[in-house]
Amino acid sequence: MKNAKLTNTDKKEETVIAIKGLYKSFGELEVLKGIDLNLYRGENIAVLGKSGSGKSVLIKIIAGLLKPDKGDVKVLGKQVDQLFGKELDELRLHIGFSFQNSALYDSMNVYQNLAFPLTMNVKNLSRQQVDHAVAEALEAVGLTDKILDLPAELSGGQRKRIGIARTLILKPEIMLYDEPTAGLDPITCAEINDLIIEVQQQYKTSAVIITHDLTCAKNTCDRIAMLIDGTFLKVGKFEEVLNSDDKQIKDFFNYNFIQ
Repeated sequence: MKNAKLTNTDKKEETVIAIKGLYKSFGELEVLKGIDLNLYRGENIAVLGKSGSGKSVLIKIIAGLLKPDKGDVKVLGKQVDQLFGKELDELRLHIGFSFQNSALYDSMNVYQNLAFPLTMNVKNLSRQQVDHAVAEALEAVGLTDKILDLPAELSGGQRKRIGIARTLILKPEIMLYDEPTAGLDPITCAEINDLIIEVQQQYKTSAVIITHDLTCAKNTCDRIAMLIDGTFLKVGKFEEVLNSDDKQIKDFFNYNFIQ
């Protein structure tokens, strides 16, 4: 049975990501044009937009993988573009980044893929502690029986789940999901959506979910932000954005519902 999303009464209005006046260009191409957004603790927010709208650029800036041209991006109170080396690495320990392609190491089995970030970032762990952490993360995504499989032996949905498990092994406070349902069949999409909600509840995470999948946004998120032409045209609950009178938003929803 699908878990219910957290309600506003379940969350404290504590800001874990604060974005103000964010700009990013690549040459003459303006991608982000002064966007503002807050993510609150315990909240899932979806950033919706068509391909090439700057959604993935946004979460790469949040994770410190790209530098903004202008504006402030604070994660857990830290201004990300002012962090370097050890300080940036320490912040990233609190951020789980679920890549669109899962980013698993092909030559490592599932156990090794999950153990790698743990042993690289947490020193002096015993084998028993590593085994327990791997087992716990695999149980969270429902794939304990795949512990010795190679990525090539997994389905697309299973690779997505293992990718999420690898981020969970460090117990992040914030999850960044980049197109979590891309390329998956409808049944597997529903399973990934349920998993995102389970992660929110079990690990008490806050999440930014980059997607153009309306079902994913509706079923997993407390709010959605509509990114069009480098700006947020509307931020609010799914139905509020769906019922917007803005023609560009209506066109986006109509096209995706037709699809």
